[in-house]
Amino acid sequence: MTEKVVVYLGLGANTGNRHQNLKRALALLSGKIEVGKVSSIYETEPVGNINQPRFLNMVCQARTSLTPEELLTLAKDIEKKMGRLPAAERWGPRPIDIDILFYGDRVIETPELVIPHPRLTERAFVLVPLAEIAPDLVHPVTGKTVRQLLEEVGGKEGVVRWEGK
Repeated sequence: MTEKVVVYLGLGANTGNRHQNLKRALALLSGKIEVGKVSSIYETEPVGNINQPRFLNMVCQARTSLTPEELLTLAKDIEKKMGRLPAAERWGPRPIDIDILFYGDRVIETPELVIPHPRLTERAFVLVPLAEIAPDLVHPVTGKTVRQLLEEVGGKEGVVRWEGK
């Protein structure tokens, strides 16, 4: 049996029933990996292409024996199953987005996959929910904790805990 690795995934949705999309993605992930801690849901402004609906974002911690590449395939398969089309535009609207933020303390750089996620240190919408469930997690490249990264990032005021149902 392969030893399980602790991973962190970022989930986001801004089309359709955003809350149901997040719940469904978590359920589909739970069928293949051991989902542990799950952050609150946060509503955020879109980044990059601002002419689209607001996002609901969350982060989950999980344990898996999947390789990083298999985990990426799982994430992409779930996105496709939930109706995400190949990106017509970068950072466009989508029913679900699943990003691998961390895979243990591994640093991976291939054309298909970069871990830790290359833009997580500049994204409050990732760092706020991540700090909620893993404030002392150390970024293996910067050497900083998630709490420290959150203190340094701009845009936190645009990440609001979502109280909808």
